[in-house]
Amino acid sequence: MSCSFCLQDQISKCNISFDPTNSIKQESDHHLSKNLKFLSLVLSVTILSTPLFIFKYIDYVSKSRSLDNVSEEVSLSKQLAYRVDAFLSVHPYAKPLALLVATLLLICLGGLSLFGVTDGSLVECLWLSWTYVADSGNHTDSEGIGWRLVSVSISFGGMLIFAMMLGLVSDSISEKLDSLRKGRSEVVEQNHTLILGWSDKLVSVSKAHAIIVLAEDGNADQSDARALRTVLNLTGVKEGLRGHIVVELSDLDNEVLVKLVGGDLVETVVAHDVIGRLMIQCARQPGLAQIWEDILGFENCEFYIKRWPQLDGMQFEDILISFPNAIPCGIKVASRGGKIILNPDDSYVLQEGDEILVIAEDDDTYSPATLPTVWRGSLPKDFVIPKTAERILFCGWRRDMEDMILVLDAFLAPGSELWMFNDVLEKEREKKLIDGGLDVNRLMNISLVNREGNAVIRRHLESLPLQSFDSILILADESVEDSAIQADSRSLATLLLIRDIQAKRLPYRDAMVTQVHRGSSSQGSWIGEMQQASDKSVIISEILDPRTKNLLSMSKISDYVLSNELVSMALAMVAEDRQINDVLEELFAEEGNEMHIRQADLYLRDGEELSFFEILLRARQRREIVIGYRLANSERAVINPPAKEERRRWSMKDVFVVICS
Repeated sequence: MSCSFCLQDQISKCNISFDPTNSIKQESDHHLSKNLKFLSLVLSVTILSTPLFIFKYIDYVSKSRSLDNVSEEVSLSKQLAYRVDAFLSVHPYAKPLALLVATLLLICLGGLSLFGVTDGSLVECLWLSWTYVADSGNHTDSEGIGWRLVSVSISFGGMLIFAMMLGLVSDSISEKLDSLRKGRSEVVEQNHTLILGWSDKLVSVSKAHAIIVLAEDGNADQSDARALRTVLNLTGVKEGLRGHIVVELSDLDNEVLVKLVGGDLVETVVAHDVIGRLMIQCARQPGLAQIWEDILGFENCEFYIKRWPQLDGMQFEDILISFPNAIPCGIKVASRGGKIILNPDDSYVLQEGDEILVIAEDDDTYSPATLPTVWRGSLPKDFVIPKTAERILFCGWRRDMEDMILVLDAFLAPGSELWMFNDVLEKEREKKLIDGGLDVNRLMNISLVNREGNAVIRRHLESLPLQSFDSILILADESVEDSAIQADSRSLATLLLIRDIQAKRLPYRDAMVTQVHRGSSSQGSWIGEMQQASDKSVIISEILDPRTKNLLSMSKISDYVLSNELVSMALAMVAEDRQINDVLEELFAEEGNEMHIRQADLYLRDGEELSFFEILLRARQRREIVIGYRLANSERAVINPPAKEERRRWSMKDVFVVICS
């Protein structure tokens, strides 16, 4: 009986399992799923192929239009490419947005393709597609040709997507760093120095302590015109300016116009004029170039102006020896509207509000001390400024030649000669000088001697009496002044040729040749001859590139003027304190006070032991301010020396650096 029940139960189970209706339903679902998978596969292939057909159609339309309309210059494909480029360049988020769309499209197409070649659901396939995009190694578990082909394709697409993403991130970081380095980010500083030269955009201009407008290379008038526009923009800032404007100009004639526009806000430094005046000063006083570099640079001593109320009522003679770590040079007189008087009378009494101009290492390294007891003594001999006629040679043609001639005429004694040697025709020279405002007939102390020739051709230079000149100035020629390397190459070649010609014309050359044969090297003798020739005459080379300066410094065959560096130093000093510009203008000018190098025998006797303070007071008997010295065995001068109260034995070959009129 139990067996019959068990048999009936098994039969009933078999009837349930093999229900024909259920079987038909499963078969129908299978066909539907298969059709959906096939449809998804076809859809993904169609979507992938659509861009190709679109590009082919656009190309076909472009060619058809070009055949129908010959005058059409831009094809449809180029217009479309231009629109895409414009969209990507104009909109800042276009690139990351395009990358996001490409990523989503790859995931969707990959999911549809996987749905067509695998048994998984659409959601599972989309997730699987994302894993292939994110990690190319996830497709290793794929089975079957279709699955593997699709998974590899998605992985390749994922690698391309992430490569583009890395490139986009790298470009963004690089652009941000470049922007920070170039100063394009917003400036939140105050009392800083703003330099305008690479761009005329205003960057936190109203809060700047000083604004420097740099000159551009190239045409002088165009550079000054740009500086004028910049000054106009600065004066029109709504918030106003807290600091002053320092403008580097290229032509002296444009200075008046810039000052007219800028008013009291503007301080000007005419680079070409400053260098020309320095060259003339340094040509007449060898060694002055190094002193100017020390004073204009911030590495050694420079000018500072400060108020010291405790010194009110003291005479300037006593103020001179009141600073152990500084040298007073002048007074900023409050009763005269803040006018700076260089080298005032010893009897001038410091008034309330007056400030003292000093040369010191830094603005916080000096202060007045107790007045020392200093023995004045008397000068060993009377000093008479020698006024003998000189012969000067200019090699090259400068843009402001007429200004240099006028300055030289004011410095030199009557009967002096200025020889001008360059490749500018004589008639053209006269025209340029007249156009510049120079009347040759009104020159009081010098007469002009014109010679035509190329300063880098030896036979042209040999036609000149080079051994007879007191000073030779090698100018950065106007034709190549826009290129520092080319100008310096010409100047260096001219210098070497002149020194070699001078050395061969020396009367003691035969003796030097004999010494060479006794053991000196040919290279050493060559440099030695030039160095001995340099002792007979002064050559000042206008150098624009610091690398050329190093060559001349090592050879010691020329006293140099480093144009760009000296101008940069002057701009920085005026930007730090605009009052210093008045001091520099007077020291550079042919009238008023200037720097001189004096022999030691003017202030002391042989074997005499004196302190620097004592020499300083002795020099006051000639209305001079001693600011430093250069020992006979030293190559560089010492400005604002330490231990000013200590006595030492001086040599008659020592020289002193003074400020006097």
